[in-house]
Amino acid sequence: MREGGNFLIVEVNNTRRPDGVPGMRFDWWSYGGITRDVELVEVPETFIQDYWVQLARGSQNEISGWVQLNGAQARQQVTLEIPEAHVREVLKPDFGGLATFRIPAELELWSPEHPQLYDVVLKSGDDVIHDQIGFRTIEVQGAKILLNGKPIFLRGISMHEEAPFREGRAFSAEDAQTLLGWVKELGCNFVRFAHYPHNENEIRLADRMGLLVWSEIPVYWDIDWSNPATLANAQAQLRDMIARDHNRAAVVLWSLSNETPVKPERLTFLTQLAQDARELDSTRLITSAMNHVDDTGPNERTFRDPLGDVLDVLGLNEYLGWYWGRPEDADKMQWKSGWSKPLIVSEFGGGAVAGRHGEADERWTEEYQDSLFQHQLAMVEKMPGLAGITPWVLMDFRSPARMLPGVQDYHNRKGVISNRGQRKLAFYMLQRFYRKISEGGAQSH
Repeated sequence: MREGGNFLIVEVNNTRRPDGVPGMRFDWWSYGGITRDVELVEVPETFIQDYWVQLARGSQNEISGWVQLNGAQARQQVTLEIPEAHVREVLKPDFGGLATFRIPAELELWSPEHPQLYDVVLKSGDDVIHDQIGFRTIEVQGAKILLNGKPIFLRGISMHEEAPFREGRAFSAEDAQTLLGWVKELGCNFVRFAHYPHNENEIRLADRMGLLVWSEIPVYWDIDWSNPATLANAQAQLRDMIARDHNRAAVVLWSLSNETPVKPERLTFLTQLAQDARELDSTRLITSAMNHVDDTGPNERTFRDPLGDVLDVLGLNEYLGWYWGRPEDADKMQWKSGWSKPLIVSEFGGGAVAGRHGEADERWTEEYQDSLFQHQLAMVEKMPGLAGITPWVLMDFRSPARMLPGVQDYHNRKGVISNRGQRKLAFYMLQRFYRKISEGGAQSH
């Protein structure tokens, strides 16, 4: 930087490569250019580079974490304050600028019903950072997910980072308010941000609104599993996702992949990512969306995938009634699981053109989609270990793979809301289902 005028020139190359993450095949629109905010941040010579302020693992009344300084005076003291909780701690970094801490604190815990955020203040020299942070625990007990020590059923929906009412990537605070407003209107306490880390406006708003979040990197379908450069790319994306959002109470699940094929090199690749995620963040749960099932009877499916052994929570994508079978086949379908772990049905659904009506057995009508949801919801309720669902998908979105003229027109039409904000019949079906669960009392299912 120099006094007076400065130029910053950025070249962006969005060309897809066979060794990329994702690779050459993906089912959403890859908008080009810079699709998010860019900020230039001025900092002192020695500044706070990063920090982690969360509840200590397994505790509801202790805060632990670290602060990392960068600069010549990397050993200057750091002050951590949470005024509302009467916390003030002076930290002394080591020679590498890292200060760790573990201190008692009486806090109101963050939850969907009570998304309490505290003003956390970090000071070191001339650098002062204010952040809004919530404190909660998330863990697994058998086939249950526990939030703050209590079982919770995740009433969710999947969504893409697609702008409502216009073509393009969602990026602004207004976009986030519209999309997550629809999520709340559905009655959700949970949202799956597919299939890549979403912009920070959405993550921050989820914190304030009390929406639990599944956050994912785009290890999607089949990629170059044996290529070290491809693994390094995925590891970098995982590291960046966790580094940006590790203080967000809303994020409870790191997802490694979506619908990847069962083969040894894929298992080695994803096992490494699971190990990396746990080393980077031991406080959250690890999942993946899988779709490998075995036909173990005429009306029986068994969910088996060796990847399930390395996950805390299982994700299952299944499209009975759309890509195979009829919606009513769900009525007699029995599901078995190869594990005693929590299960999230991370995708189910079918396409419907908003405003297109017909008989319940006529595909692409709102009535067909509504019927499919009705049969699916009755089926998934009986699945072993069910801890939540995120049906596919909140809003119609653009995709180069969806080419049917007059029906898709390069859009995936599985949204319960159109990209013009029209609520389809399935929206109200899912809303009633979540209302029934919510009014039934309890957090657990």
